Amino acid sequence: MAQVQGLGKRYLKAFFKGFFVAVPVTVTFLDRVACVARVEGASMQPSLNPGGRQASDVVLLNHWSIRNYDVQRGDIVSLVSPRNPEQKIIKRVIALEGDIIKTIGYKKKYVKVPHGHIWVEGDHHGHSFDSNAFGPVSLGLLHARATHILWPPQRWQKLQPMLPPERKPLQREQE
Repeated sequence: MAQVQGLGKRYLKAFFKGFFVAVPVTVTFLDRVACVARVEGASMQPSLNPGGRQASDVVLLNHWSIRNYDVQRGDIVSLVSPRNPEQKIIKRVIALEGDIIKTIGYKKKYVKVPHGHIWVEGDHHGHSFDSNAFGPVSLGLLHARATHILWPPQRWQKLQPMLPPERKPLQREQE
């Protein structure tokens, strides 16, 4: 009986040792490398959630790829909402710093994206709360780049940067 108690004690000790190592490693991985997120709403249709409310896409968000704020036009990114810091939004990068963009319903018809900022829009313009509502977004609000659709299985795919031809910047600073 004493041997069984000793075995249980060793098992419990090993479990807690593993637990206290695994939790910080997992949290660090999810915070710094990658995580998954469910996309809600119609703002990114048809790229994400093409079925509307019936099904939500689940995407892989790569934190590591944007650690140096290295984004390009056409990337789908997750960012902290400029209007509600408690909320994360997912949008497509339309213009980078220095680009001049023709807006859709913003207070100015043309905007030059300032240094340290990007212009983001949803693919479904009539149903998107994006830079046309709040203006250029600070790079500091970037959270991650969406790289793959993971769910539903019939939509598994890598998300390629794609910029709609009608949304290309009018003028770009020399790169």
